[in-house]
Amino acid sequence: MRITILAVLFLFISCSEKPQTEVEQWEGQAENITIIRDDFGVPHIYGKKDADAVFGLLYAQCEDDFNRVERNYIWATGRLAEVEGEDALYSDLRAKLFMTEEEAKANYEKSPEWLKELCDAFADGINYYLHTHPEVEPKLLTRFEPWMPMYFSEGSIGGDIERISTRKIKRFYESGMELPEMEALEIKKEEEMAEPQGSNGIAISGDLTESGNAMLLINPHTSFYFRGEVHVVSEEGLNAYGAVTWGQFFVYQGFNEKTGWMHTSTYTDVMDEFKETIVNNDGKLFYQYGEELRPVDSSSVTLKYKDGESLKEKTFPMYRTHHGPITHQVGDQWTASAMMWEPVKALEQSYIRTKQDGYDGFREMMDIRTNSSNNTVYADAEGNIAYFHGNFVPKRDTIFDYTEPVDGSNPKTDWQGLHTVDENILVLNPENGWIQNCNSTPYTSALEFSPKQEDYPNYMSRNQENFRGIHAIELLTGRSGYTLDGLIEMAHDPYLPAFEALIPGLVRAYNENAKAHPELQEPIEVLQEWDFTTSKKSIAMTLAHYYGTLCYSKAERPEGMYSMEWVEYWGSEWPDAQKLDMFQEALSILEKDFGTWKMPWGEVNRYQRLNGDIRQAFDDAKPSIPIGFASGRWGALAAYGARYDNNTKKIYGTRGNSFVAAVEFGDKVKAKTMLAGGQSGDPESPHFNDQAQRYADKEFKDAAFYKEDVLKRAEVTYSPGEKY
Repeated sequence: MRITILAVLFLFISCSEKPQTEVEQWEGQAENITIIRDDFGVPHIYGKKDADAVFGLLYAQCEDDFNRVERNYIWATGRLAEVEGEDALYSDLRAKLFMTEEEAKANYEKSPEWLKELCDAFADGINYYLHTHPEVEPKLLTRFEPWMPMYFSEGSIGGDIERISTRKIKRFYESGMELPEMEALEIKKEEEMAEPQGSNGIAISGDLTESGNAMLLINPHTSFYFRGEVHVVSEEGLNAYGAVTWGQFFVYQGFNEKTGWMHTSTYTDVMDEFKETIVNNDGKLFYQYGEELRPVDSSSVTLKYKDGESLKEKTFPMYRTHHGPITHQVGDQWTASAMMWEPVKALEQSYIRTKQDGYDGFREMMDIRTNSSNNTVYADAEGNIAYFHGNFVPKRDTIFDYTEPVDGSNPKTDWQGLHTVDENILVLNPENGWIQNCNSTPYTSALEFSPKQEDYPNYMSRNQENFRGIHAIELLTGRSGYTLDGLIEMAHDPYLPAFEALIPGLVRAYNENAKAHPELQEPIEVLQEWDFTTSKKSIAMTLAHYYGTLCYSKAERPEGMYSMEWVEYWGSEWPDAQKLDMFQEALSILEKDFGTWKMPWGEVNRYQRLNGDIRQAFDDAKPSIPIGFASGRWGALAAYGARYDNNTKKIYGTRGNSFVAAVEFGDKVKAKTMLAGGQSGDPESPHFNDQAQRYADKEFKDAAFYKEDVLKRAEVTYSPGEKY
């Protein structure tokens, strides 16, 4: 009887306990998490479970730069116009064409339980940050949801979706017309003139290193401050260090104790356009597919946009065929854009990648095949080095030219499943002992041991080299005895092969016409004595950059040539008179802006970080740092360039080397890293710009990977919710 009474009493007490509030749940999870900030502000997040580590990771990211975390999800979920105004409506429409909020929620619901737990932790970590930091005022997103990562699942710079032209979307959905030819040419010219984006990945076999261990250079070229440096650890086997795109819960480019992965933008054809034959039947839209008419999936979406202090709305139709959403018009035909859109699988692959402990597991992970926009350069503690060219490659009938829009009414143009990893371009442990990819052709990735173009379909890759690839091959060939410091030094080699192709032709043009251009003698002599290397003190570098940039903006571009071939053409076959006129114009710009053409490169080429804005402001009157690096356009591995008009006389870098890591695998992993500027986006933080001078001086820091090293360098230790 007494036992029965006690049991009833216990049941009563248990039933009477109040369920935990959301805040109490966050506080309980925070107790399972420790964040240790090292002497550069890098967060080392330790959690009991992977979900705890993700919670802490997102909390720490928000501490460092909530502005960028929020902005990425405003953009990804299609709400940018609510912050930036009507011009952003077509970015928002593009996002909605590929996935609506309802579809994002459905993808979250169908995710495996382990992935849903990570998505929940993602949202909880950010929401707990906002709860504990009431002084933070979001621009739009006051609450984050676990379905949001479905929009931003692959990790690269905006992913494939940014390659869909918003100007074409605007033209089609506003007027139902094709973009005018002149405007299309203008877009093409803008793209060609823009500072190149991309990355370098280099893997070195232990046969070529001093220690006998494999090494990996992780060298993405992104806009500055696009990614933070993090280390995230759990008791469930997670221990990843590297670069994380703000707002994502996986290390995108980095390493664990046993494996390292570096992504470079790919030339693999992963996106295609299908011209649809539309039929209007009694007010309903159909499209021709073989012998049948299929209904066009038609819906609408209402988007909000900021107009002054108020919000307005605009409703758009949205159309889709089985090929993908209708994004523009080609001639008189609606055109659908097809690309990889598997957000659940993409998130799975992005996270699973970080927990592999050897080549076999990494290779199996690659079978998920949703890392669509990137190649992967790989190295591990077993001594393997590898290169995977792309990871999502649709099978296609090679009788069709997929570099142009194809006939969507012909079923033969449809994708026929995906190539397996074995069918794709793959390099594993080549006999030369190294692999390089600098966004150029995979057919030179490992000298004579590179894949052969004739073994693959023509859509697998373009066979185009670039000056960074040429530079990397020259540096790597015949070299051995690598150390981490030696790898870093090689990654900053100052030689610029583009100018060896461009400048001698200018000098020859002057020598053959010297009497007509006595005013050019002195600057030409500076170039004639130049060894085509960049440095802070080099006047020749300044002259070459201004001349080369003018060539890109104004010089003739013969049909059928690509970027590197243009430079070679301007250096050789371009008429002498045009070379000399262009050089004279470059001198005039320098003299107008600085009073003299005799400007050392470091006086012109600067680093400056004035605030935490996503689009940086620059000011010639305020302090800045001289930079000796150069644009990747000229073949600089340590790329440094400006992607937009700074409205200044001096050049201020906006992209290029951002996060860089040199990693050595062995019994224990060793790494040295660099982050442009600093870890924090807050100008009041000591870590806002504490790596800027180190960046300019190539002075890398040791990465604290093991707990004992982290503790030695600990600046502050806390749990989410405690004051940092």
